[in-house]
Amino acid sequence: MELVAIGVGVLLAAGAWVVRGRAGTIHATGGDSTGVRGQSLAPLVSTRTGTSMPPTGPPVDGAQEIALLRERLDTELGQRRDEIARLEERILQREESLEQRLVELDGRERSLIEQEGSLRDRGAEVEDVREQRIRELERVGTMSRATAREALVRELEGEARHEAARTVRRIEEEARLDAERRVRSILSACMQRIAAGHAAETTVSLVELPSDDMKGRIIGREGRNIRTLENITGVDFIIDDTPSAVVLSSFDGVRRQIAKLTLERLVQDGRIHPARIEEAYYQARSEIENHIIEQGEQAMFEANVHGLHPEMVKLLGRLRYRTSYGQNVLSHSIEVSRLAGMMAAELGAGAETARRAALLHDIGKAVSHETEGPHALIGGDLARRYRETEAVAHAMEAHHHEVEMRTVEAVIVQVADSLSGARPGARGESLENYVKRLRDLEAIAERHSGVEKVYAIQAGREIRVTVAPNELSDDDAALLSHEIAREIEREVEYPGQIKVTVIRESRTVEIAK
Repeated sequence: MELVAIGVGVLLAAGAWVVRGRAGTIHATGGDSTGVRGQSLAPLVSTRTGTSMPPTGPPVDGAQEIALLRERLDTELGQRRDEIARLEERILQREESLEQRLVELDGRERSLIEQEGSLRDRGAEVEDVREQRIRELERVGTMSRATAREALVRELEGEARHEAARTVRRIEEEARLDAERRVRSILSACMQRIAAGHAAETTVSLVELPSDDMKGRIIGREGRNIRTLENITGVDFIIDDTPSAVVLSSFDGVRRQIAKLTLERLVQDGRIHPARIEEAYYQARSEIENHIIEQGEQAMFEANVHGLHPEMVKLLGRLRYRTSYGQNVLSHSIEVSRLAGMMAAELGAGAETARRAALLHDIGKAVSHETEGPHALIGGDLARRYRETEAVAHAMEAHHHEVEMRTVEAVIVQVADSLSGARPGARGESLENYVKRLRDLEAIAERHSGVEKVYAIQAGREIRVTVAPNELSDDDAALLSHEIAREIEREVEYPGQIKVTVIRESRTVEIAK
């Protein structure tokens, strides 16, 4: 900055000197300024900068002198700026190094504080153990023979209970493994080859509309179109505030599917009036009937069953549009048929009979809304009507204990049906029954002494019981879980298994004042 100030001063002085010299010369010589141009500005520059400038040859005018001086000043200023930049870079590097050292020092300080706290805690633990040993020695030193005998008996009793609990668990585990070994082998071999989806069926269907304006055309003038739709299809058409959609409601899946296909064709065509509705309905019904036959034939192929009567194939295909507890009945029948065939092959029974009966065991549900009676008995009557064997008809009737089981295949069909319906996610459950089962499970666990909290989780497939640690020992907790499990088996009806977990934990809390 000092050099800049000097340079600016020199430039201003030189300019003023040149102007005054020219003005004086012009005034004295009548305008001739050639004598002034030859004078050098070196003495003035040397006076301002404090340096002597040697003569540089022939004299130059003031403008050239100023340009030379400006060039030298710019060069020196550039050198000074470079030096300042280097100094700033070194300072920044030192600041970064200092910051890194500060971070390392902070980390070391935290580590030392943690170590100090850990050592303090260990010292407190050692002191507590020491005080406990001293109190124990003092207690033993004052005990009489009778007191010592009672203490020994209590200790031996605790050890005996502990050993008994271990023995109970060991014997129970051995018995369970021995009893279920063959069953587990058969079921695992069968079920690991079955991959089925979860239940997601409902009793309503949703038809998307291109716009809300289409709702008015579906309703028609004075509601004639929607009345025609409901009368011809037998399905409720619900038109509400749902944006760009119409809800179809019916417990008959076939009629609901025909109505859905009819409405989709009408919306696509754009012409909606009673005559067009009837035409679209008959086209949709014909297409669904063909689709039902295709579904029945596909189910036979997947279950490896052949030679069914055409009417049985049609009824089997109708199960594609029927649900039971949220589970699709046709998918359930195929799954049961596979399981039954595998189990029959493992047990040496009639695999063909088991597969056939299992595939048709719910065929009565296809006409249960048209015929009175349990669907198992209806299915047996249909099997005899369409020339199925008596073994197949009997297995179909007996899978819900409507008649007494007389064959191994009937037992296999009943077990396969239970497996397919009991696996997690296979079927839905009414909210009322679900809540009641959860309450029953929690009530069974809560009536035991020492129980603090009970939670039924995993949709009622697991119970977690928290007990008071000062009332029950670890061995008591093991026996408690065994007792609760046995009571659940006696008092509650449930699919699958229920896991009983007893949790016993002790906590020590101290307040620092």
